[in-house]
Amino acid sequence: MRFAETVDKGHGRVESRRIAVSEEVVAYLAWPGLAQIARVERRRWIRGKESIEIAYLITSLPAKEAAPERLLQLIRDHWAIENRLHYVRDVTFLEDRCRARAGARPIAALRNLAITLIRRAGLAIPEARENFREDRSAAIALVTGAVL
Repeated sequence: MRFAETVDKGHGRVESRRIAVSEEVVAYLAWPGLAQIARVERRRWIRGKESIEIAYLITSLPAKEAAPERLLQLIRDHWAIENRLHYVRDVTFLEDRCRARAGARPIAALRNLAITLIRRAGLAIPEARENFREDRSAAIALVTGAVL
């Protein structure tokens, strides 16, 4: 078993992440492509209160390609993407409150397109939505690539 740990301080909290990675049990599991399993323990201290979260993961990445330190970084990178996209979709675009069931995937794709176009234009999403609500021609120009 191999281990790694990171500690981050900032935003009024201290977070530690510990990972224990093993290849030993892979031979006993009938999981195609499985190379490693891991246990990640996240501890967070905010204003003296501690919270602990434990997650288990599997990966097809062999130990040569993904040492414990790299797996921790991949997990962090995944959550950065998750927070950057899904938080905006949930909070700014109120996706969780959407009642549409039929056609939900195309609607999500359109939201992703809107987020991408707004970010490529160098705009902040909440302000862009407000501006486009007031000036629809600016939104059309952004989508069509026209210059106003």
